[in-house]
Parts: sequence; structure tokens; C-alpha cells
Amino acid sequence: MSVTLLAGSATTSLALTAADPAPASTLPAAGAPTAVAPVENLIVGYKSSAAEAGSNSAAAADVEAKGKKASKKAKFDRRLGTGAALVSLGTPADAAAVMAQFRADPDVAYVEPDSRAYALAVTPNDTEYAKQWDLFEPTAGMNVPAAWDKTTGSGVTVAVIDTGYVAHSDVAPNIVAGYDFISSSTAARDGNGRDNNPADQGDWSAAGECGTGSTASGSSWHGTHVAGTIAAATGNSKGVAGIAYGAKIQPVRVLGKCGGATSDIVDAITWASGGSVAGIPANATPAKVINMSLGGSGACTATYQNAINAAVGRGTTVVVAAGNSNANASGFSPASCNNVINVASTNRTGDRSFYSNYGTIIDVSAPGGETRRATDTPGTVTTPENGILSTLNDGATTPGAEIYKPYQGTSMAAPHIAGLAALLVSAKPSLTPAQVESAIKTNARPLAGTCTGGCGAGLADAAATVNAVTSTPVTPVFTNAADVTITDNGPAVSSSIAVTGVAGNAPAALKVSVDIKHTYRGDLVIDLVGPNGAVVKRLQNSSGDGTDNLFTTYTVDASGQPANGTWQLRVQDVASADTGYIDSWSLGF
Repeated sequence: MSVTLLAGSATTSLALTAADPAPASTLPAAGAPTAVAPVENLIVGYKSSAAEAGSNSAAAADVEAKGKKASKKAKFDRRLGTGAALVSLGTPADAAAVMAQFRADPDVAYVEPDSRAYALAVTPNDTEYAKQWDLFEPTAGMNVPAAWDKTTGSGVTVAVIDTGYVAHSDVAPNIVAGYDFISSSTAARDGNGRDNNPADQGDWSAAGECGTGSTASGSSWHGTHVAGTIAAATGNSKGVAGIAYGAKIQPVRVLGKCGGATSDIVDAITWASGGSVAGIPANATPAKVINMSLGGSGACTATYQNAINAAVGRGTTVVVAAGNSNANASGFSPASCNNVINVASTNRTGDRSFYSNYGTIIDVSAPGGETRRATDTPGTVTTPENGILSTLNDGATTPGAEIYKPYQGTSMAAPHIAGLAALLVSAKPSLTPAQVESAIKTNARPLAGTCTGGCGAGLADAAATVNAVTSTPVTPVFTNAADVTITDNGPAVSSSIAVTGVAGNAPAALKVSVDIKHTYRGDLVIDLVGPNGAVVKRLQNSSGDGTDNLFTTYTVDASGQPANGTWQLRVQDVASADTGYIDSWSLGF
């Protein structure tokens, strides 16, 4: 079986005026620390029972007193909307000493520096970035820039199994060693078949050379275009921005003159993902993501499926193009294989691209562009601005000068998803291929336009997906706010919380917040009782503390208890002539 690349027509090139080495990126790496500003103010949260919580004059007096104790200047400035107090310091050097005074006060719930925040998203200075609508336009772009605050793909290798790589200064900084898997020296045009040089020698062909009725075609430099979409150098004042510009590209050459053989492609899948191929040196930098913007007619074969299954088993996410036949993708391979992310193409208005394959087998959609309308003569270019701009070469047959040029095709859509997969794996290396696919599909948004036939989960959204993967899980909190009267010098009373939906056992750092209104808290014995009926911890045991109300949070080691079930706060007044009640309490998992 022979397969071909899946790009459509292109348009007039944008020639470079120079081919100087790309300067280092000026964009910050995701998560890079910013300069630490000196602390000029503090934010102090008083417990609700404290006078300072509701009285500005009391807070002002307390702040002044704590400043004097620390031999520093401190002044109450104003009340924040949250109820916390803003404290101004005399000099930044006063912060540590004054904070220590607040931390030592049992009426203070917390004290924090009034730290500064900074804008993190940076617009790349790449000269052609404004033309990359597919990355940032709200209608049909993939919302990529907002993801760069958290991840740029650093530490991830993406194998581009394609035509190889023709030298381009906007991709070169991110290239790692690849391999040429084309067995036929004629198709490879390098005279020796398989070797360790994945350089694209050109895939042009003469009329009739690739089968009866085949038309003449020039070299596509397809793999280089795909590579630029995934990981072109970014912030280097030239060209385009890559989606995962911190990632590395591993060019793996399988397509030459007249396409590529299945036998070569499956060996490339195996090698790229870290598997062994007889006679080929081991891959020193196995890819965590594979992009295959190629395909042919026919359902997925056992040969393809076995290679893909093995790659996924090694932890490699496999992304494939759906195909450009405006037909059901189930009739094309490897698009119809299992264990892949099958990508359809959308245009600049958010509709399915007229050429894109479709169907229930599609997983997700991404920008693939349209450089012409469906009614235009095939091969013409009428709307170049609506294509996907990326790195290319101007050689008609053999390599010429590096350029930038828009293409259309599901070949252009697939690398958008491969780039997103690299962002995800970089942000959270523990993700499995199944989890990567699930995250991309779960966080896709509906197409702005229409899709007949089925476009999967919708248009991939890079920022939403990255945020979902990197966000700290929200701590489940369960509260009982019903008042329970504490019997004066009587038996224990209980307030219950039913916990459901928390996986596994309770944590070793269970947060138990208690709010009890009582005449004399020193008379109280307070127990936390777990779902199995045992006392997990005695929170207070008639301590003799004369403070009237109790409002505090305990950190309790509850690791021996199941999380789900009925928890109880059991309270007993062990002396007489006291009144009070359990106001509320909560469990934070």
C-alpha cells in the first residue's frame, strides 16, 4: 500500500531576505520566575471572633502595637473587600519582623505579603505571526497563546513522520536527529535507501510516473511545513510561531517520490516511539508524540494497527490526519485505526473545510484552512490569507531558498493537535496517550460554523485543555451549618456530615474547621469521629482556655479512615452554668 501527504493547494511564497542564524527566543519559558518585588504592604486576615475583624480602629491599634513590638513601623491602611486589613510598612525590610508578630497572635487567621502579579502572555515578535489566525483568532483559532503561560512543550520530542526536513532557520533550533526510512533508493532520491539522514530530497514526479493518469507535481516540502506548525522557533523576530515552540522535532522520512510504503511507515512508527527495528540504531530521543499527516484509501490494516498499538503502549501519542476527500474517514488509513487522535480540518469561519473527511470516527477538529473555495478550480489559490502559514522552501524540485507559505489540508490540522499534545505532555509528563486524547476532546469547544457528517468533539482549544490538565484539583469541602445546642453539663451532642464522591481514604492532612459559640470554651471536649465510629482525633479536651468562642481549623491525620460516609463532630460540656451551640463545621479533603 502506498500513502500520500494530505495537504491541499498552496499560494505565493513569502521569501526571506536573509538566512542568518535564528537568535535565541525572547519569549519567557512557561513558569519562568519574574523578578521579586520588595514587600511594601501586608494583608492580614483576623478571625471572625476578633474585634479587629470588624473594627477599623481596633485593627489600627493592633497594627501599631505589633509594629512597636517588632521595633518597626506599621500602619493600618484600609479594609479590603474580603474583610482583611491592608497594612503599610515603613520599609520593605520591616516585613519579616512584623509578619512574625501577626503569626504569633491567635486572633490572626493569616498574614501574607501584598505581592505583585504580572502579565504573562507575550505576543510573539515573529514577523509573520499576525497572519497566523489559526493560533489566536477567537472565531476559529485554537486559543494557543493563552496556553503559553503554563507550557511551551519543553522536554518533549515530536516525531514528524513525513517527507523529511529541508533546512530552514526558523525550525533548525528545534531539530533533533531523525532517520530516513525510505527503502527504495529511487523513491528516496539519495542513492542509498535507508540511512540516518532524513533530509528531504524532494518528492516531485513527472506525469504518469506515479501510475497511469498521474499528473506532474513539484516538491511539496511537506514535512518542513508540518514541523513549523508544531515547533517553529518563537520570539526570534522572524517568520512564524510554533504551537509547542519549546519542543523538539524529530524528522522521520517515509514519503518520497510517489508517496511511501506501509512497510516503511510502520517501521518509522516503531522506531520513533522507541521500539526496535532490525538493522536500525536505537532512537536516542524517542518521541512522546507522533504526527502523521499522510494517508491512503482503505480501512486500517493489522500492520498499521499493530505498530500504532505498540507505540501507544510505549507511551507515545499518535496524531493522524483525517484525509482530504470530503468523505467518511472510516474508509482511509491510518485515519480509521484505533488508538490514534484522528483530526478533521476547519476553516477560518469555523466550518468544516470543504475537502476534509468527516464521520463518527473523527476525534477532534483543528484549523486546516482553505486557500480556495470548493467551487474554485482545483489547484488555484484565491484566498491565501485563509491558509495555514508555515515554514517551506521555494525549490520546484530540489531544495532552493527557505520561505514561508500557506497550505491547506488535514495535513495542516493534524500538527495543531500534535503541538497541543506536546504542550500537555510537557506540562504533565505522567499523562498517558489516552489521557492526552481525553483532555483534548473534553475541552474542545463547538465549531463556530457548521460540520456536516461529524467533526468529533469540536474545535480543539489549547488554553482550555492546558488549564484543565494543570489546574490544581478543587478540594472538596463538606459543611454542616445547622445549629446544634450543646447541653449544659450534659451528654455529648453531635453534628453530622455525610461525605460522598471522594475517592479512596481520607487524607493525612484533613482540614477540620470548627465554629462553636460557647460561654466558656475551656469546658468543652470536642472529638472528630470517622465513618467507622472511631475517634479520629480529640480536637480539644477541657483545655481551660477561657476564650469565649471557638473558631479554628485543625489539620488532622485521618489516613486510616474511609473518605466517604458519615463524619461526626461530637461535643460535650463537662461543667455547669455554660450555654452554647455548634454554629457550623466543615471537612476539607
